[in-house]
Amino acid sequence: MTAPDIRPSLGLRPVINVSGTMTALGASIVVPEAVAAMTAILPQFVEIDDLQRKASAVIARLCGSEAGFVTASCSAGITLAIAGAMTGDDLYAVEQLPDASGLQDEVVIMMGHMVGYGAPVEQAIRLAGATPIVVGQPTSARAYQLAGAISEHTAAALYVVSHHTVQYGLLPLDEFAAICHERGVPVIVDAASEYDLRGFLEAGADIVLYSSHKFLGGPTGGIVAGRKALVRAAFIQNGGIGRGMKVGKESVLGTMAALEAWEKRDHAGIRAREQRALDLWLSRFTERPGVTAVIEPDPTNNPLDRMKLSVDPEQAHITAWDLADALARGTPPVIVRDHEVEHGHFFLDPCNLHPDEEEIVAARIVTELETARRSNTIIASPLIERRNRRAASLAKWPD
Repeated sequence: MTAPDIRPSLGLRPVINVSGTMTALGASIVVPEAVAAMTAILPQFVEIDDLQRKASAVIARLCGSEAGFVTASCSAGITLAIAGAMTGDDLYAVEQLPDASGLQDEVVIMMGHMVGYGAPVEQAIRLAGATPIVVGQPTSARAYQLAGAISEHTAAALYVVSHHTVQYGLLPLDEFAAICHERGVPVIVDAASEYDLRGFLEAGADIVLYSSHKFLGGPTGGIVAGRKALVRAAFIQNGGIGRGMKVGKESVLGTMAALEAWEKRDHAGIRAREQRALDLWLSRFTERPGVTAVIEPDPTNNPLDRMKLSVDPEQAHITAWDLADALARGTPPVIVRDHEVEHGHFFLDPCNLHPDEEEIVAARIVTELETARRSNTIIASPLIERRNRRAASLAKWPD
């Protein structure tokens, strides 16, 4: 039996998420196994370090690593892994951070990986007390540039796997890691939203970081997996700058349960369900004036597809961003994946749909398109106002 929707009783909008595993929307639908595990542990007391030892064994088995632990988020994992590379197991240095005096304190990162995921990725580096050393240009990074950026001050290298990064002209992970390893520099991979739990370590990463609350369907948390000495050095940061990034017993056990559920999940069945949603949308939008619907694969090679809906304002009488905003304002609110909307398109991601929500999404889009077609003028609000909306909203929060 489906539990009643708690959102209306809290005065929250019952949004439908076709944006993806986005933190700002609550990331993902938590799997029942994780819900059960968290419910069971919440009334009990546990020794957290011992619980993390149990998590380490589960992470090691699923990720093919030597060790692992759970932290507050993937972003926290970046900071802790970098801090661990700076301090090793020196407890005095752990308490010294973010003062990096006397420590290796530089982290190399390609410019095309300097992205924002709700905060700038370089801020996660600076929180450890380290300094980002930028390699190459936004769409170009060469081996000699990476090699030249590494010095006696280099503590680690950070490699980001994300749809936000530049997807061409940069060094692949195996080449990036080989150059770093030749110079004794460990490689940390931010793979927050990736399905592949083993491939990044196999390609040369020393530590790989995942979000437990995205495709895994766990509670909010981050997974740190990799070489035992480096993982240990990251873990002991919980007695320093990691104290503010701690997780509760429920997040550790919930992440363990989500990992084990992932191992048993019917991935083919989930892919088929997502494909049915995409096929439905194709059938509803293919002949619709002013829009072009195509199915595109995930840019980082996750085994999933999304629908790209391009909007011709002349025919549709509305811009892509105004259509996205109309969907978000309506009833029920539909939140699309709109990070490229200034190019005249947005995406529909079926991975977080509840049963039958694909029909609601299709109906909402058709209704908004028909409303726009009846307009005597093209609905085209200034894009700059949309870009500034988030900052304006924060300036008034919590009002």
